[in-house]
Amino acid sequence: MIEKVTLQLSGDADFTSEGGPRCEEMNPKTLLLYAAAKCVGKTALMIMDKERFRPKRFEIGISGELSDETPQSESTFKSFHVVYNIECDTEDDQAKVSRAVTLAHEKYCGMMQMLRKVAPVSHEIAVVSTEPAKA
Repeated sequence: MIEKVTLQLSGDADFTSEGGPRCEEMNPKTLLLYAAAKCVGKTALMIMDKERFRPKRFEIGISGELSDETPQSESTFKSFHVVYNIECDTEDDQAKVSRAVTLAHEKYCGMMQMLRKVAPVSHEIAVVSTEPAKA
């Protein structure tokens, strides 16, 4: 079975669950994914703030494959996959965003480091800009 959480950057610079249950309604395994997504998102935003820019849209989806087909209290995660979908104003911002997310994912986010001790963590980053390409 696969557990999944998607967080979206809101206007007040916080990440909120998109179309899913609120924290109070999540099971503990989903809460772990929620915490990891929020941690890596906040860490990436902190790096972006140092570069003095913010993306137009920032979405983080994290899924974890459980050892059992039906969730049980003794189920464990076999793997994790994180998808970063980000929209920027310019092509120059694309490189900055990609760098910030990579640093957060691989080096600075403690939750990602912790998940890597539990099971393999893969990721993909999709960054687009709304500025037309230069000729």
